[in-house]
This record gives sequence, C-alpha cells and structure tokens, in this order.
Amino acid sequence: MSRKSITMPTQHISAVAVEKSYFKGQHKIPVLRGVDMQVRKGEFVSIVGQSGSGKSTLLHLIGLLDGPDVGEVRLGDQRIDDLPARSRDELRNRVFGFIFQFYHLLPELSVLENVLTPLMIRYSTLEYWKRRKQLRTTAGELLEKVGLAHRLTHKPSELSGGEMQRAAIARALIAKPEILLADEPTGNLDAGTGGEIMDLLRTLNQQDGLTIIMVTHDELIAKQAHRTVRLAEGRLALRDAA
Repeated sequence: MSRKSITMPTQHISAVAVEKSYFKGQHKIPVLRGVDMQVRKGEFVSIVGQSGSGKSTLLHLIGLLDGPDVGEVRLGDQRIDDLPARSRDELRNRVFGFIFQFYHLLPELSVLENVLTPLMIRYSTLEYWKRRKQLRTTAGELLEKVGLAHRLTHKPSELSGGEMQRAAIARALIAKPEILLADEPTGNLDAGTGGEIMDLLRTLNQQDGLTIIMVTHDELIAKQAHRTVRLAEGRLALRDAA
C-alpha cells in the first residue's frame, strides 16, 4: 500500500540526543547512542531495526516507561522525562496509549473490564463508581469500533490472538490518548490478522488524527506508516520520508 503524504504543523513529541545503557553483571551494554527523533501531531511513524538495535528501548523512553541516561524527551516545548513520578504517571495515563506484542491483558478480567482498567487507575474508587455506567457504555462503544461487541464478557483465554490485540487497542484508546505507542502490534499474529490490525491503526490515524509511533521488524508493515525511522546499533541510520 502506498503511503500518503501529510503536512504537520507542529512538533508533538521528540527524543533529543537520548542515550541508554543497561548492565549485565559488570558489563555495561550501550543500547541507544545519542538518538534524535521528532514526531509531529497526527503523524504515523514506524521504527525499524534488527533485534538489539534499540527500537523498543526508544519507544519506552518516549512513553516514559523508562528514562534516558543522557538526553531529553519533550512533549511540545516541555521536557517530560525529568518530571516528578506522579506527573509522569499522569502523562502515561492521559497522553500516551500503549499496545504491546504480548497484549498484557489481565486474565481474571473480562474484555470489558480489561478495557476499563486505565480509568480504574485514573479515578478514585468513589468517582469511578459514580461514573461506572457512563464508562462502561464508552468501553462498549470502543469494543464495537474494534469489532469485539460480541466479546464483552469473555476472558482473554477465550479470545484469538487478533481479538486480544483488538481488546488491547480498545484499552489503549479508552483514556483518549494523544499518542499511541505500539510495540510490535502484529508480531504475534498471522499475516491476515496482522493486516486487519494495521487497517485498524491506519483508520485511527487517518480518521481520528491519532499520532502513532510503531516499532516493527516487518518492512512491509513499516511501509504502511507515513515515515520510517531506522535504527542500527543504537543510532539513527536512515529516515525514509513519505
């Protein structure tokens, strides 16, 4: 599928000269080595690279799941990686939505309850119960949008891989995030089901204007984004403009 050109007016999220290393025993292992990346509002960007290139680490830094050793993560003009823990928690709950390769659905909860978990975290127990009827309606509408209206009461163990990923997408959207971060969203799926998930992500981007940053190892999947950022050995190797 050909990529559509877009014009973005403002920078939305950026990583500025970020470096990240991990320790394995006494050995320091550099993962990111001074990466600069900017994503504009409403853009769909894919991050590609070989295993160990740092692509998932970069996504985790952008989404405040981890912090850089050196460099900054900025939302608009504000640095966000050095905010107090409570402020970073709030950003993860309100600004970012997350989709992971392994879904991370809670096995003891129904699909509907899994989708509602970000709002259970956002609101106090009393406030959640006051809003419960409205929130359940919103979650049901989201599940209908992703094609799971018939699975509201099912547990994750009763779903296919594609259905679990659709449920994870609905969970990511329930909090109305500005930026959707997807780490190998089709990695555990067959080609046909993966294509359906990509169709859904493109619809969210094109119709709702949702900013999406997606990590993938699949070049064909990556080409469906507006732009590709390529990492090699922790460095930015190439940008493929739309």
